[in-house]
Amino acid sequence: MLRLMTARSDRFDPILVHTGQHYDANMSDVHFSDLGISEPQYHLSVGSGSLAEVNGKTMIAFEEVLTKEFPDLVVVFGDVTGTVACAMAAVYLHIPVAHVEAGLRSRDRQMPEEVNRIVTDTLSTFLFTPSPDGDENLIGEGVAEDRIHCVGNVMVDSLMQAVRTLDTKKVVEGLGVSGLFAYCTLHRAGNVDEKDRLSSCLDCLERVQAHIPVVFPMHPRT
Repeated sequence: MLRLMTARSDRFDPILVHTGQHYDANMSDVHFSDLGISEPQYHLSVGSGSLAEVNGKTMIAFEEVLTKEFPDLVVVFGDVTGTVACAMAAVYLHIPVAHVEAGLRSRDRQMPEEVNRIVTDTLSTFLFTPSPDGDENLIGEGVAEDRIHCVGNVMVDSLMQAVRTLDTKKVVEGLGVSGLFAYCTLHRAGNVDEKDRLSSCLDCLERVQAHIPVVFPMHPRT
């Protein structure tokens, strides 16, 4: 999206803000370099902490950016803590919000991400959904159809961009595998915070491992 907006410089003047919620090189820097994304103009450096801490620090830091730049629109992505925090900071200053990946639902409000999605969608003026089920979810929640725009899945766009520039041989050699392999990540609280559930996930990986190698980059939470 940033690349397209930059290419249309006669219509857009985007300002990229990195909350710093993810700050490890392998969870932050690598995405900018691998996807060819320009360096953010602002880095909020909020770091980690409880959900309330990260939310509060993000709102305070982002409010400073907003009062300095006062953009016409704030675009937020996904369902992380920074998503809802930035949306709230913008709405408090009466700046409209566009939510990319809107309308996704798990129906499980024990997931922080589900709460973030619902709140962000409620606050947003423009809801950019990845698929028709997102539209259906929002309409079912009473959202006016003229606020909903089905634009496709930006994760697929990112994947296609990465595939075009990916040195597959180098990646496979770095992982120490060849041929067919499985790739797994675990970090949802519901999967890794309870011993029995995490054990079930590992049992499943063990069964897969009997047939093909499993590459498992462990999230810091896990």
